[in-house]
Amino acid sequence: MLNTSSFLTLSLVFVAIASLGRTVSAEDRWVVYEGKDGPGKGKHIVFVTGDDEYRSEEGMPQLAKILATHHGFKCTVLFAIDPKDGTIKPDHQTNIPGTHLLNDADMMVLFTRFRHLPDDQMKPIIDFANSGKPMMGLRTATHPFNYKNQDSPFAKYHWQSKKPAGGFGQLVFGDTWVSHHGHHKVESTRGIITDEHADHPIVQGAKDVWGPTDVYGINKLNPDDKILLWGQVLEGMKPDDKPVAGKKNDPMMPLAWIRDYKGETGNTSRVFCTTMGSSTDLESEGLRRLLVNTCYWGLELQVPEQAKVDIVGEFKPTAYGFGSYVKGVKPTDHKL
Repeated sequence: MLNTSSFLTLSLVFVAIASLGRTVSAEDRWVVYEGKDGPGKGKHIVFVTGDDEYRSEEGMPQLAKILATHHGFKCTVLFAIDPKDGTIKPDHQTNIPGTHLLNDADMMVLFTRFRHLPDDQMKPIIDFANSGKPMMGLRTATHPFNYKNQDSPFAKYHWQSKKPAGGFGQLVFGDTWVSHHGHHKVESTRGIITDEHADHPIVQGAKDVWGPTDVYGINKLNPDDKILLWGQVLEGMKPDDKPVAGKKNDPMMPLAWIRDYKGETGNTSRVFCTTMGSSTDLESEGLRRLLVNTCYWGLELQVPEQAKVDIVGEFKPTAYGFGSYVKGVKPTDHKL
């Protein structure tokens, strides 16, 4: 018969084993939001997150909740995971479990920064890019991969690659990392809808786009790429701040654009990219609507006249910055 001490010890062992089992189970490594009724019912969007600075691990679950709850899309969000304990660790560069789920997805949303993924995790991303299905890139998706190991079959997608120039970011989304055009953490961004594409369905109802992130330098877009919004640099960090006078806004940098990407297999994808997208940017209703509209457009569904983009649940985004992420969070903590 076990004495009290032995019983407690054995109980702790069972708890530890059970906890370990939960940590490594597939459903604990990403989060799935099953779509409710809506035009997106039957369409699956996979979000690939993993950036050190802009809290994609907070913003993308909220965008996924909006798309699932208000519009019916099934949304799966992948994260940079610490393999030691199963927590979300945005500065862990080499592990985003679940990319194989892209094999059956209808759309990919990419928000990564300088990742160096193992081949089995990288291949589904590249396969999707060649599938002809739509893609959305946010903020650091212009420089999503950083392949230090040049022996990797995916080294050519490095953000400073020469062939193809600019790696995956420039090849697929139109540009790679260039610069902070606005003063980082000092000058915020207002989105100005371009006159040429003011009637495009993506910008429908997307008014008052603003975010505390700064405007990025963008200078390598193709002539055929369609700029939907310009990025106006503001003097401060409030939405009603005045535009900066001078050359920073003359001309303004592209802030959001669409393009066609012809993959290596000959298939052509609808692509949208914006250099906005931090979790704090998503407090802007206009930006949320812009991104929701993009999913409809990408999947060739009729864009709602005024898409519902109300926040789902509690959303208190963390200010962007290196090392500012909330420690100890697991994908299951993002469940509805």
